[in-house]
Amino acid sequence: MPKESLSPNEVRDMCLAVADKIIESEPILTDADRQLGDGDHGIGMQRGMTAVKEKLGEADYESVGKVFMDMGMAMMSSMGGASGAVFGTLFRAGGKAIKGSETFGASEVGEFFKNAAQGVKDRGGAKPGDKTMVDALDPAAAAAESASGKSLCEALNDVSAAAANGREESKDMIATMGRARTLGEKSLGHPDAGAVSVAIIAQQMADFCGD
Repeated sequence: MPKESLSPNEVRDMCLAVADKIIESEPILTDADRQLGDGDHGIGMQRGMTAVKEKLGEADYESVGKVFMDMGMAMMSSMGGASGAVFGTLFRAGGKAIKGSETFGASEVGEFFKNAAQGVKDRGGAKPGDKTMVDALDPAAAAAESASGKSLCEALNDVSAAAANGREESKDMIATMGRARTLGEKSLGHPDAGAVSVAIIAQQMADFCGD
């Protein structure tokens, strides 16, 4: 039976499932980054999510936001570089917005993704259309905000679909930031690796809710 909301420790378990999925997806992320960058995104995300597993592990949580904030801190401290900063910010900024929440329902999904997207844009300076993770995260946030009256699973499914669509649309963008910007039109036809990561994270959150 799909849940209407998750407890803090259920959110912990969801984040551990996300970590496992990203670790498993390292070859996909590495290949995506090799098309546009230096190919280290997959290894970096794998390292960050391994640290997440060590940090969250068997920890007992009383608030939903603390889970996400701990996740972000683990990624920041283990990954380094631009990816560590922006993916750490995603979870920290989203978690901070719901730090007092004892449940994770559709309204918390909206607050989490809205603040996560804004935090990443503020931190990295990217805007929609720059061919970055923002191109998956921004539509995910819009879907999350408009799904506030739905069930948790419906909200996360909307977020996942929007993130996946954003990932696909990033193929048709010319990179303007990071190492990929030196490719110019040669960056066309490939999705941004960060957007691929965001889509995988959103998909796994939705899958967890449906279990």
